[in-house]
Amino acid sequence: MNWKRASIAAATAAPVIGLLAWGLTRDPNSIPSPLPGREAPTFALQVFAPGQGDLARPAGDTVRLTDLRGKVVVLNFWASWCLACRDEHSALSDVAQSYAGKPVQFLGVLYNDVPDKGTAWIAEMGGQSYPSVDDPGARVAIDYGLYGVPETFFLDASGRVAYKHTGPVTQGVVRFKVDSLLAAALPAAPAPVADTAANTKAGKAQ
Repeated sequence: MNWKRASIAAATAAPVIGLLAWGLTRDPNSIPSPLPGREAPTFALQVFAPGQGDLARPAGDTVRLTDLRGKVVVLNFWASWCLACRDEHSALSDVAQSYAGKPVQFLGVLYNDVPDKGTAWIAEMGGQSYPSVDDPGARVAIDYGLYGVPETFFLDASGRVAYKHTGPVTQGVVRFKVDSLLAAALPAAPAPVADTAANTKAGKAQ
């Protein structure tokens, strides 16, 4: 009977509709990433936008994450079609330049885009101080569990993911994260050595 079929169809569709409705209410910023505290997924990606000055890498060069061990790495996923990426571009480029000569590597990763459009976008935005690499098939983005762009991952000097930031970053956020990771990477100061001779004389004097 028609009413029975309608009831079965409604009962089947209800959980699906409920799941979709729940998903639409979820804020990607509130979804925790499982990566912080874990080894960062490794990659070897080709540079298409070399960057400028001291931070530049040759176009066509391959950037391997394993070669960056010992440095704090700021990994920014972006795209030329991403409007929010415009809000953070100058902040990232300026902050990256301020860390030139320090053990910090900024790296842009192009997401679901093509290098020609990425290069044109960078030129339109006035250039970029650090290099960007292509991620064919978004394989690295998948490894990092990307929800969208922009997203920025901060890796510590040991190669672990320390923080993940969803949405445009500000200079203040980047500096705070990078400075804290640089401080954590510094070797602990040696404990002061007691002057045994002086202590012995002091003991005798008493």
